[in-house]
Amino acid sequence: MRELPYTTQSICPECFLENDEVHVIDATLYEEDGKVMYKKTCEKHGEFIDVYWGDVEMFKKAQKWWYKSIGLDNPRTKTVKGCPEDCGQCPEHKSHTALALLDVTNRCNLRCPICFAVAAEGGTVYEPTPEQVLDMLKNLRSNLPVPAPAIQFAGGEPTVSKHLPQYIKWAKQVGFRHVQIASNVIRIGKSKEYLQELRDAGLSTIYMQFDGVTEGPYLAARGTNLLPLKMKAIQNAREVGMESLVLVPTVVRGVNDDQLGKIIEFAVENRDVVRCVNFQPVSITGRIDHEARNEMRITIPDCIHMIEEQTGGKIPASEWYPVPSVMPVGRALGLIKGGPELELSSHFACGMATFIFIDEDGSYRPITEIIDVDKLLVLLEEIANLFADGKRGARARAKAKLAAGSRYIKKKGILKDLVSLFLDRGDYDSLAQFMRRVIMLGMMHFQDPYNFDLERVQHCDINYAVPDGRIVPFCTMNTIHRSRVEEKFSVTVEEWRTGHKPTVVEEESISKPYTSGE
Repeated sequence: MRELPYTTQSICPECFLENDEVHVIDATLYEEDGKVMYKKTCEKHGEFIDVYWGDVEMFKKAQKWWYKSIGLDNPRTKTVKGCPEDCGQCPEHKSHTALALLDVTNRCNLRCPICFAVAAEGGTVYEPTPEQVLDMLKNLRSNLPVPAPAIQFAGGEPTVSKHLPQYIKWAKQVGFRHVQIASNVIRIGKSKEYLQELRDAGLSTIYMQFDGVTEGPYLAARGTNLLPLKMKAIQNAREVGMESLVLVPTVVRGVNDDQLGKIIEFAVENRDVVRCVNFQPVSITGRIDHEARNEMRITIPDCIHMIEEQTGGKIPASEWYPVPSVMPVGRALGLIKGGPELELSSHFACGMATFIFIDEDGSYRPITEIIDVDKLLVLLEEIANLFADGKRGARARAKAKLAAGSRYIKKKGILKDLVSLFLDRGDYDSLAQFMRRVIMLGMMHFQDPYNFDLERVQHCDINYAVPDGRIVPFCTMNTIHRSRVEEKFSVTVEEWRTGHKPTVVEEESISKPYTSGE
């Protein structure tokens, strides 16, 4: 574990925002007033200071769970200009793709004040052709040593593409085990039949924009009250048997940061269809001064402490773990099955997660009241090491070790599921069965030009596929490369209309965004 202060690399936000110049500069992480601060200096634009993590002790704990990971055996680009210009992935990248994203369009039926730019009258349309989409799907599945296992179709709003059902079918056909969409669910709330079509095509999960349990956050963040449609979409999911919704609140100070606990309670009440709540502290886009950034900036630890307070201590801040803490799980599975397996090897500062178990009376408790998580993760690492040693009888010894680890499992029935997951089947279905007994709480904070950290980027395992064959890390895509990709592959709205022959739904995403009065 590195001690603070230490040095990483970043970019100058002003150089980039002024003229699209990626000027790499050193940045220092240091402790101040119980927080991890981030300081960098550009010789032209001066000093920039930001909050990196709002709790230094949580930062130190998270850092303990960071493991050395593996990148791609077949990177798509060469190192020419260096990180982050050579994204695609380049040989410097240190993780393989866990979740792939593919923007099917930049059109959207909303005009959210806090979102990335979308197509509108007078603008341009970024919309890969069906042939390009299929090529991108195949490209992701050709990753070595681990083909991308999961795909998320995004945008813009993916449901305004007439091709989405076909894309979902293709994703399943080329081997993706998990297919999801990131959606505002307007169309899904309006049409149960459309949701059934997506489900029949092979849709696994809806990554559902969900900013709060009252209308206020929607009016502020989305410009219209979407709550009634959210409720209708959830009911439609229930009626078609879609049992995997992820609620995704973008957390904005003064907008919905007082509703985090209520959102979790809402998830518990709808536990028959809601599998996860994934909170996303807002990223800062555009030029903004230091004082305004300080007022807006909300970090992962800030949200976690808010959740502890708003749930009356039922979800303590101490019970959250960084994403790479589960790497022993992937390694144990891979070694047991005799081949490389998915490793969630993102940077420890990218995200945190925990689980809650729900009792029959609807009350919930953190995973640590059910399982001694620290000791179980160490046990799984020991099991992985047994297989790595290659000695005879490793499987039997591993099974005995896991059985002996039953003392770490405090709830009947859980041990049986874990044995099935790690030793008997070790497959995706076993994991899904186990996950349906819990609700996952996640926290992902995507970077912006002010808190951009190249070390985080190089370990990113959430990657975009783009039409030129590259596979780009999430935070470099949305901070640096998105505008370049869209400029290269976009057409004017009129050119799109002429060549695409849009449906009514597609045309309205350009000329008539949804309002709650409809």
